[in-house]
Amino acid sequence: MIDKNQARLRRARKTRAKIAELKSLRLSVHRTNSHIYAQVFSPCGSKVLVAASSLEPGVRKGLSNGGNIGAATAIGKLIAERAKKVGVEQVTFDRGGFQYHGRVKALAEAAREAGLKF
Repeated sequence: MIDKNQARLRRARKTRAKIAELKSLRLSVHRTNSHIYAQVFSPCGSKVLVAASSLEPGVRKGLSNGGNIGAATAIGKLIAERAKKVGVEQVTFDRGGFQYHGRVKALAEAAREAGLKF
């Protein structure tokens, strides 16, 4: 029997294989019950260009809880700003096997509003 996490990782693997085939920059999202993380990877997939998470001290001050939609929106804006600083405009969104819903959707929409194109 396949458990919930293994099913999510299987979905994520399929997405990452397709993104690797396209050779594009990847905006990867990971969420836990208490925090949310975002990273932009190079086309080869081995190098992290920029990262943001609700664990960072500067971000934590402005948040009451790192595991809610408000935190996801803040991280989406932050990752877009950092990506633009290093010259990244276009990325492919990798939701990490998570449903495009709630916090994952809030992060994606905030990144789009801040100027990232996917």
